[in-house]
Amino acid sequence: MKTQDIWKLYGDDLKYFIISKVKDGVVADDLLQEVFIKIHTKITSLRDNSKLKPWVFSIARYTVMDYFRKQPSFQDVSDEYFIDEDEHHEHSEQDCLRSIISNLPKKYRIPLFLADIKGLKQTEVAQQLNLSLPTAKSQIQRARKLIAKGFMDCCGFKLNEEGYLVGELKERADCKVCH
Repeated sequence: MKTQDIWKLYGDDLKYFIISKVKDGVVADDLLQEVFIKIHTKITSLRDNSKLKPWVFSIARYTVMDYFRKQPSFQDVSDEYFIDEDEHHEHSEQDCLRSIISNLPKKYRIPLFLADIKGLKQTEVAQQLNLSLPTAKSQIQRARKLIAKGFMDCCGFKLNEEGYLVGELKERADCKVCH
């Protein structure tokens, strides 16, 4: 089978698949091109044409995973993401939150970042991090609990009877995490 025939058969489906993962049309076009370059150069390695579709989508899936692995936000959710450029503003909950998140262990910080900041569904987080769904959910929940604990440690907040954080923000100099 020729690359051109594969394009006609699966080009649109592959593009929709990639867009569903990266949520960006321009990036999806670039990745689609990369997928077809790989298909074109490796087509001779496909021995059974009945397995063409799974083979093509495997290439697309691994190309998308490679894309996310190369992203700085995936490799290490950098402190730079959480640093506010204007350091001379009044102390706020956001300052504490940035500091608390940047101090989370990487195994909790990255899933939380992808789910709560990038807005990915937990199933997508699990796929991108190559984790089982229960593991991804657990890590996100653990990160959220660590954030609540961080506010209690940093600013003396407490959990009320309904489980909400309550308290008053301390001055920046009195904050244990963000001063």
